Amino acid sequence: MDSYLDSVKSTTDQDSPRDSFPSVASSSTPNITMDEVVASAKDLSNLTLAHEIIVNPSFALEPLDLPLNSFGKLAKDIVHSAFWDILESQLNHDPPQYKFAIHLLKDIREILLSMSRPIWLRTQITEALDIDLIHQQAENDAVDFQGLASYIITTMGKLCAPARDEEIKKLGTITDNVVTLFKEIFRVLDLMKLDMLNFTIKNLRPVLQKQAVEYERATFQNIVDTVPNALAHTTSWIKSSLEELVLTVNPTDQTHGQAEGHKALPAPSRIIDNAFLHILTWDCSNPLPETLMTDETRLWEIRRELQQLQAVNAVLLIVYSAVGGPIQGVSSLAERLKRTTSVLLDGLHSADFNLEAALKGASTQICCELNKSLTERKYPSLTQTLQASLTGQICSLTQKDNPIRTLVEERIQQYFVCLITKPNAKPEQVPAGLTAIQPELASLGLKFTGLVNYNKRVYEPFYSGILRKLIFGGMSHTPTACAESHLESCRSSAPQFGDKRC
Repeated sequence: MDSYLDSVKSTTDQDSPRDSFPSVASSSTPNITMDEVVASAKDLSNLTLAHEIIVNPSFALEPLDLPLNSFGKLAKDIVHSAFWDILESQLNHDPPQYKFAIHLLKDIREILLSMSRPIWLRTQITEALDIDLIHQQAENDAVDFQGLASYIITTMGKLCAPARDEEIKKLGTITDNVVTLFKEIFRVLDLMKLDMLNFTIKNLRPVLQKQAVEYERATFQNIVDTVPNALAHTTSWIKSSLEELVLTVNPTDQTHGQAEGHKALPAPSRIIDNAFLHILTWDCSNPLPETLMTDETRLWEIRRELQQLQAVNAVLLIVYSAVGGPIQGVSSLAERLKRTTSVLLDGLHSADFNLEAALKGASTQICCELNKSLTERKYPSLTQTLQASLTGQICSLTQKDNPIRTLVEERIQQYFVCLITKPNAKPEQVPAGLTAIQPELASLGLKFTGLVNYNKRVYEPFYSGILRKLIFGGMSHTPTACAESHLESCRSSAPQFGDKRC
């Protein structure tokens, strides 16, 4: 399957997770050979594919769709066009030449054989597409291409998925041009190969899930053993969380100072949980920890959705606070306001997004929706003064110290702290002030905690090793049994496989 990945992509694939692991491809240290670089890249590819199959039930391979004006597509089109032009030229030659045509038939035979399991069918294909016999027929200008094509199409019909039945029927209608016919046969065969790969992936998923943690951990260990500084970003990530929590549990340390060996240490599980919370507000310009590379696309999507939900919730809090009773409890209006605001704030994460303009547009649309609803229910419309005040309050959300914005961010942080640290926390139970986005927030909470818990189980030994170096390496005295027990608690903090939190 590895070699085939060069020509296909995942339905959810965007930016390659390899970008978060530059040391595999760009390391120039003399301690790593080219063979080791290639082996590590293969391990990373296998790890990424296996992880995607395990965590993404809808994962499937699709034909590679090169950008319209890209060099790759241009080169591919030129080569393919040249090949089919040569084939047509050879068949139209007097006498006809069959060199390319026989190569095509040989390739088709190998593809059909690779898809066939019953021995009788494999034998039949081998006999019907006997390349030696076809060579003899070619020497006597007696190759029956239509007959061979008819057999190939019939066999494809036996092997293809039901979804390809229409494609097979269309092949049978092409009778005027042999080159066009074989071009279409190869196109449909490519689709059938993808179908077979996706069928294999579907059957492989339960097997992978049973061995998921062990496989991903062992594969990642191969990379760590080969690539220098393979955990540099992960170490920095955990160190930042540790330093933050040390100041939290030692509040006097900033003003009075404490002896290095007498600082209170946060529990390792708390350090890791706090590190994961940082991902929700991560600066996308910085590389993610290496242990999160296989979930990069999913984590960025969660962060983008959360950022938009925060803005939508803040807007709705302002609206309901400003207007009050006349719009309370009107669920249809609440949904319209949420949907309108979400649409107008779509793309909030983009660098070129104009938040102030979007909030002004949202304010205008919200005032229209409010006036419409109030009028329909026999309430007076909003006054111009109130509309101007509402617009000003909404637009003030561009300020980072805005109290409503700060409140929403703090409540969402509390929500995720609860989900990550409390085993029995229910995603649908959101803090006060977040009820407007409760369904969306609960969905994101499930996604995020699922990724966090699975990641902890896979990479717990790596996190424990990093914590040992950070904690004991920075201590001036011999590690105590108490500190050691803190590290052991990190192992027990990860949920077991089959835990409902996963």
